[in-house]
Amino acid sequence: MTLTELKYIVAVAREKHFGRAADACYVSQPTLSVAVKKLEDELEVKLFERSAGEVAVTALGGEIVRQAQSVLEQAAGIREIAKRGKDPLSGPLTLGVIYTIGPYLLPDLVRQTIARTPQMPLMLQENFTVKLLEMLRTGEIDCAIMAEPFPDAGLAVAPLYDEPFMVAAPRQHPLAARKAISAEELKSETMLLLGTGHCFRDHVLDVCPEFARFSSNAEGIRKSFEGSSLETIKHMVAAGMGVTVVPRLSVPHGALEPRPRRTARHDDGAFVKYLPFEGEPPTRRVVLAWRRSFTRYEAIAALRNAIYACELPGVERLS
Repeated sequence: MTLTELKYIVAVAREKHFGRAADACYVSQPTLSVAVKKLEDELEVKLFERSAGEVAVTALGGEIVRQAQSVLEQAAGIREIAKRGKDPLSGPLTLGVIYTIGPYLLPDLVRQTIARTPQMPLMLQENFTVKLLEMLRTGEIDCAIMAEPFPDAGLAVAPLYDEPFMVAAPRQHPLAARKAISAEELKSETMLLLGTGHCFRDHVLDVCPEFARFSSNAEGIRKSFEGSSLETIKHMVAAGMGVTVVPRLSVPHGALEPRPRRTARHDDGAFVKYLPFEGEPPTRRVVLAWRRSFTRYEAIAALRNAIYACELPGVERLS
């Protein structure tokens, strides 16, 4: 039994496909298949049920895969301990970020980490919350920036900031003349939403729960539309197709000025009006999460410091 064989069975369990697992491990499929079969013969158990185009983990195989993942993490921990003796911040840090945070935080965060810890480059992965949680569990990423709430996966979690939401409306829309908008007023508007899987969609539906039921009836076709990203939805708002709710950091620089200037072709400030909610605005809490078994504590601390050094207009930093 070797660490390489354990790596292969973890990859097969994750990908549920021998070809994709081989690609993920940078080996040929025959090489991976032979190694997995060799391990099954050695253990005298069947780890995977194979059928046309599908691979399923057996009940006993699932236990073995989980133990294999633990062994791989411990082996990686040995290497990290050795690195820490030389430079605690040496080597890449694999960071996951949800789609509604990445485009707005990462440009400044990458600049900050290059300036502060050039020996610790960030390897970045954007994905949905549920996928990032799985990648944290399997060790594919070291840490992740996500928005609460999410299922408790036994992770270490540090709060970063509370981010208020704002309403985005076309500049020709009657609401654009308002100084602030209530959630109640949005009920009569065509709401543009992110597609299923985005946690920010759920945050918006918490603010405007009446739109949750529209997707199941004909009225929903008129009352709400879905987009694949916040930027796509903001372009739809600019085109006059409806209104939406966005996190504060997604608001372009200068868009809150009385007469916003267009600083780039993709800047939507000239076509979209961003308005605060009346009273206490709805917010989301953004956190940094990592496995409790992750040994590079200094790297996590350095990443948090880099995040706090970023420009975070309109949000409340947390310590």
